[in-house]
Amino acid sequence: MTDTFVLYHNPRCSKSRAALALLAERGIEPRIVRYLDTPPDVATLHALLAMLGLTPRAVLRTGEEAFRTLGLASPDLDDRALVDAMAAHPELIERPILVRGNRAVIGRPTERLLTLLD
Repeated sequence: MTDTFVLYHNPRCSKSRAALALLAERGIEPRIVRYLDTPPDVATLHALLAMLGLTPRAVLRTGEEAFRTLGLASPDLDDRALVDAMAAHPELIERPILVRGNRAVIGRPTERLLTLLD
């Protein structure tokens, strides 16, 4: 497994900042992707979902205004529509996401990141 870490990070998010602190305590300096500034495209989102082993609906931030205004709670929306919405509105993506090799984890709670450090 590679020792390269990538952190999808929002510096305004306390959980993202906690993730960085946890990694720093262990001497890990991840490549930072400020995903609100550089949103992942659809292909990257599909790759992240595969690494996470989750569905698009499982990584949607349902408290965001875009979630409501886009009607994303509708069960009629398929995975493609949800991924397209996340690509267009990256604030909808749960954070932080830590990637190591072909594995990824959402850092909520922050301690979940430890599963990728072994």
